[in-house]
Amino acid sequence: MAKHWIPARRIEGLTGRQAHCNLPDGTVERELGKEGFFGPATHMYHPRPPTGWVKFEGPLSPRAFDANELAEQAGSPWQAAALLGNNSVKLRFWQCRQSMDHLVRNADGDELLFIHRGQAELYCDYGHLTLNQGDYLMLPRSTMWRLEVNQPVEALLIEATNSSYMLPDKGLAGPHAIFDPAMLDVPGLDEAFKSQRDDETRVVVKRLDQLTTITYPHNPLDAVGWHGDLMPVRINWRDIRPLMSHRYHLPPSAHTTFLANRFVVCTFVPRPFETDPDAIKVPFFHNNDDFDEVIFYHEGEFFSRDNIHPGMITWHPCGFTHGPHPKALNNMLEQKAEGTNEVAVMIDTRDALIATDTAHQVEWNGYAQSWQQP
Repeated sequence: MAKHWIPARRIEGLTGRQAHCNLPDGTVERELGKEGFFGPATHMYHPRPPTGWVKFEGPLSPRAFDANELAEQAGSPWQAAALLGNNSVKLRFWQCRQSMDHLVRNADGDELLFIHRGQAELYCDYGHLTLNQGDYLMLPRSTMWRLEVNQPVEALLIEATNSSYMLPDKGLAGPHAIFDPAMLDVPGLDEAFKSQRDDETRVVVKRLDQLTTITYPHNPLDAVGWHGDLMPVRINWRDIRPLMSHRYHLPPSAHTTFLANRFVVCTFVPRPFETDPDAIKVPFFHNNDDFDEVIFYHEGEFFSRDNIHPGMITWHPCGFTHGPHPKALNNMLEQKAEGTNEVAVMIDTRDALIATDTAHQVEWNGYAQSWQQP
């Protein structure tokens, strides 16, 4: 059956005509929207920030976690610290200080690694690939792989549980916007791959979050050739060219890098600020309608947040309004710098997330109060 949004439109009271621009004097804007900025929306104008609460109690509270405080883990992604998840996505943070002595295979879904720190050599079914700080690596479900560590690796792992990673439809901007698919690097059957040791090898398979070990008398990474259009891909955030408008603050959805069935992955990279004097220059206040929002802060200064440093993770569950912190709001119409220098990974999930006990152990419990005016 065809579905249509209720098409009624109405204007009440003092408003701007264009979203995110020409705000009535002395107001801030709040967006109520559906389907993560893709559905119908209403823009409301308030004399006070909608984050000006004096108390926030209960499980819906905005949360922040510091991955830098996690206990060190051993050389397997299956020992990575699980932080947030639901039936569609799992977020883990992995500290890999030494080369892996076994292969792994994720039979639960595609795996996306974001290399926060370090450098390593990837060996997988498809060949060899070097990984550096700031790389995304997408591994299709059931790919066998291991890392040889050159510099200790810290990585955010984003599992598309029972799903697959795809690229977003870039619409009017065309297929080469944000990044040209030609920028996606793939593993190769190079000399490094061919010169691997051919010893007895364990493959640790994760299926339904349970581990099974399969042992071979040889190294099963022994392909002599392959062809097709299913393969691991790598892209670095430095190769992402964000959509921009000097007259309009684009929503986070404009920065979508990958998407799966029930969530999207967006990348915030350095860009110039909007220059039109009537356009807002900070993220607009918005309700978390339909999605939970998670942001992993990789590097730089995070211009809409206070007291956040690289390696931290924020989680805004569906159901309340959030937006820039008070200091950032002071720069709503005029920024002191020419542009941002932040790099962050955002995961918006269609289904509610659940925090693990490990996440609670590294939580900043004062995060909900960080919107209060000093």
